[in-house]
Amino acid sequence: MKSTTHIAAAMALLSGAADAFWRMECHSRLGLARLDPIVEPGEVASHAHVIHGGSNFAEDTTYEDLRDSDCTSCRVTQDTSAYWTPSLHFVYENGTTELVNQVGGMLAYYLLYGENITAFPAGFQMLAGDTRLRNFSGAVPDPEKSLWTAEDKTQHNLGQKALGFNCLNYAKTPEGSMYRHFLPDKEYMDANCADGIRAEIFFPSCWNGKDLDSTNHRDHMKYPDLVNDGTCPEGFETRVPSLFYETIWNTAAYNGVGGQFVWANGDPTGYGYHGDFIMGWEVDFLQSAVDTCTDPSGEIEACPLFNIITEAEAAKCTLKNSVVKALSDDDCAGPADGLCGNVPIQYGPAYASKLNPGGTAPPTSAVSLPASSGAEASTTSIEAVPTLSYKAPTSAVTDKYGGGISVANVNGGDVSVGGERHNTLKTTSSSSTTPAAAIPVVTSAPASVADSESEAGSIIATSTYTSAGTVYEVAIEEVEVYVTVEAAAPARKRYAHAHAHHMHHRRDKEHGLLGRY
Repeated sequence: MKSTTHIAAAMALLSGAADAFWRMECHSRLGLARLDPIVEPGEVASHAHVIHGGSNFAEDTTYEDLRDSDCTSCRVTQDTSAYWTPSLHFVYENGTTELVNQVGGMLAYYLLYGENITAFPAGFQMLAGDTRLRNFSGAVPDPEKSLWTAEDKTQHNLGQKALGFNCLNYAKTPEGSMYRHFLPDKEYMDANCADGIRAEIFFPSCWNGKDLDSTNHRDHMKYPDLVNDGTCPEGFETRVPSLFYETIWNTAAYNGVGGQFVWANGDPTGYGYHGDFIMGWEVDFLQSAVDTCTDPSGEIEACPLFNIITEAEAAKCTLKNSVVKALSDDDCAGPADGLCGNVPIQYGPAYASKLNPGGTAPPTSAVSLPASSGAEASTTSIEAVPTLSYKAPTSAVTDKYGGGISVANVNGGDVSVGGERHNTLKTTSSSSTTPAAAIPVVTSAPASVADSESEAGSIIATSTYTSAGTVYEVAIEEVEVYVTVEAAAPARKRYAHAHAHHMHHRRDKEHGLLGRY
């Protein structure tokens, strides 16, 4: 159920142009290859990526190279930027791997949070995420942003919160973007994610105003203190467009099939998901787009500056440079005996070992899956990850156009854009959206304490989260407090109203869990 209190509070946090954005549609893949000109320039990359954008993408691509592209796999011809993320693969029980199909390619959102937004400069590049991470250090799920502590707002934790793995079920109200920061296990996906998984990553938007890159490709950028919006750290006050990638993967095609999903970098958890970006716009044009393309629908057709091509035209664009000879034997799509580059699966929770670029031998043996007990996988063990119930968003920048960040139109209903289906249930402040069909969940949250109001006041909001095996439930109660103020003369009473927030806890007898505060 959508709370009008939550929606109003969230929308109040958004500044003037916060609901302005455009959604760059890159429905066709430029290529699938072990190329990464940011992290491993001039070499065969350690693992595979799905690549979208300008055709002049290679092992050592520069801004000038991208500007010289003959075409782009995205639908706006002025954008020859490069966008890439790891590919998702399915590992069968016999160790054979194959590429999971993308649905609708990739969307790159340019969200205009903050004030005085500056276009990316020529030569700018960055990445988000850490390919070697295999755990999550924060509470699950995230606390309400208004309750975030200094620990929640460290750059490390903000970066982890910038990942999302959205469980898609078009028969239900859509989940909020970046709600779940790990890849659900296959049992959960089979039971809940009838329409696949949407991988999401939000890039930092606070720039130091001088460096086009940094040694680790991160230090010239920082996240604002609410991930997508908020206050930029000192020294990083220059706001650039907030980039957000989303890619839908057809995991539902493997429903009931034995095996597991793993990213091309050998990560089965999702914690090591990452994305890369090289700026490919003409700078002045991008600045004009930032200033002009502010229609809240996010549709590229709503921007008068963009030269838009059809999906069919964009699909004709492929890598301009012939793939380096060392990659000629790669079979990243499979079926193959293992991941291309001979990448091992590393479960964590320890930091994964570094993958070395340059490997040219094709996989010679199938990937080994862990024992069914989940206790051991080669020399590493699987970290127990929390389970989150399917949960609809309460608010987002584009709430009025649909749940989460993904939107396709403003009229409501399920629509398809280039094969990528989006649920665009319309939200209003006076109504709630009821799922059309109930889908079983792996873990159910305890019943809401809002079912019965306290004598003192009324419950205006509740939230639950699980940490270390304990279910916590927080209720925010609105209480009217009367304060008597004595005047010198004549004596009279004045009443001031205040809001007091109380936290309640109760024992969930069914699960035997105590919510502690």
